[in-house]
This record gives sequence, structure tokens and C-alpha cells, in this order.
Amino acid sequence: MSAPLDLSVVVPLYNEGESLPHLINQLLTALRPSREHFELILVNDGSSDHTTDVLKRLSHEVPELVGVLLRKNYGQTAAMAAGFDVSQGEVIVSLDGDLQNDPADILMLLSRLREGYDLVSGWRHQRQDAVLQRRLPSKFANHLIGRVTGVRLHDYGCSLKAYRREILADMRLYGELHRFLPALASIEGARITEVKVNHRARRFGSSKYGIDRTFRVLMDLLTVWFMKRFLTRPMYVFGLGGLIAIVTSLIAGTYLLVIKLMGSDIGNRPLLTLTVVLGLAGIQLFCFGLLGELQIRTYHESQDRPIYRIRETLRGKQDS
Repeated sequence: MSAPLDLSVVVPLYNEGESLPHLINQLLTALRPSREHFELILVNDGSSDHTTDVLKRLSHEVPELVGVLLRKNYGQTAAMAAGFDVSQGEVIVSLDGDLQNDPADILMLLSRLREGYDLVSGWRHQRQDAVLQRRLPSKFANHLIGRVTGVRLHDYGCSLKAYRREILADMRLYGELHRFLPALASIEGARITEVKVNHRARRFGSSKYGIDRTFRVLMDLLTVWFMKRFLTRPMYVFGLGGLIAIVTSLIAGTYLLVIKLMGSDIGNRPLLTLTVVLGLAGIQLFCFGLLGELQIRTYHESQDRPIYRIRETLRGKQDS
């Protein structure tokens, strides 16, 4: 039997064929001198360049490498989920494959994690990206996410993070939720901290991030906010809204009934229309709350269905 793994390093890849050999070399340089028993999980997210060929070649040269080839491009969240699922280490570290994260920082994250934390997030305090296109929008997004989720971090977008396996075990990722992992971990009761890490300018290729991602991130932020506030009690939000609407409708209806009995004509009053609408809306919201409660039961008991499909898994040849 092989010895248990201390560390799994998960790297999602999309068209990183040029940077991949350099990344593997830097990871091995950083980790092999340590006493960590580790594996490198490289997830090829349907790249259209020669990333697959490089992975296949390196899998014969690097015994610690595990290459995961997805059937198509599913997105970074799905690629990270695939890497997490394949990983076997007690601690999982994620980072980008574009060489902007420094593999030498991994041991620092591990040391901080072992002080008693469940998640250690990197903070690119001297970020080497364009100010207007990347740094300013990122600063605004970090502030907004921190306010909405209650988990205050300087840099939600930094992929360099270290997690205890048990924290990731119960998480299900979809959409763009990979950037909200600290907030999702907080829902699970994780102890979270942040450390300053190096950030380097891109050497190969171009950024895969575009303005179209902003909308998806905002929608996922609303999802995380709802999950944090009402994940196990959706009746609290829908039921409360429905109850307020029903009570308001009853008060208005009572008022209209009284003035009707006093001889006034209420047929043309806008308040009558509002009363009916509030009554119907209240009943609907209350029913949504009940349905939400049933859906939560299904959510917690549903089958594990991954958001990705693996075409092939490459494992480095271990020395006998």
C-alpha cells in the first residue's frame, strides 16, 4: 500500500501549454525538498492548444503528476471541482496555471493552515496586473463580496488557497462559485485566514477573464448570500414576505369592507386591486417557502452528480 498523501496541488489549465513545463518545474523545486508527500493534479479544461500533449509527455517523466483530461471546456469552477474530487491529500492547495502565482508560497500556506485554520487564502498585495482592467474592478468586487457574505478578505480572486480536505468534502461547486470558496467554507463553520503572497506578471498567453464574467459573478454572489442567510430555512424569507403581504391584504380588505357596509362604492378604488394582488402574492410566496423547504430536503439528500465529465486520467509512473 502506498503511503497516505499529505498534500494535493490542484491546477486548472486552459491553453497553458507554454507555461506548463515551467509550472511543473517550479512546483517540484518548491515541494520536493520538503517532507511533504504530495501529488500534482493538473486538470486540462478542454484546451485547444497543445496542453494535452504536454501533459501526456510529463506524465511519463514526473511520478507525482496526475493529469485529468476533461471532455470539453466546462469552466474554471468545474475544473477545480474535478481536481478536488480526484485529489487524495489531507490538504489541498489550488493555484492558477499561468505562472502568476508563486509555487514557493505553498509551504507558507501549509504552515499557516497547520496553526489551526481550515482555509488559508492568498492575498496578492502587490498585484502585477493592469490597473483599470483588473485591479480596480477586483478591489470593488472584493469589497462587495466581503460586505454581502460577511467574510472579509482582501483578495477573493486569488486562486492560491490551502484547504483542509474535510472542508471541501461537503461543498458542491457550479457557476463561478470557485471564487466564493471562503464564503462557502464559512457556511460550513471553517476557520479562515489570509496571508500575503507573491504575484508575478503573465509570461505566456493572455488572460481568460472578460467583462462577461462580471454578470455571472454577481448572480453567483446573490446565490451565496441566499445560501449563507437562508440555506436551511428558506421559509424564513419567502414565508415572511408572504405573511406581510397577506396581513396587509387583510387590513386593506377589512377597511374596504367597513366602508362598503357604510354605503361607499369601492368598485373603482385602486386599493381594491392592491388588496387582491397582495392576497394572491402572499399566498404564492408562502407556497414558495413551503416548496423551498421541500427542495432543501432534496438538496441535502440528492445523489452526487458532477458538473464535469472526465475523458482520461494520466498518472505518473511511480518508482518501484
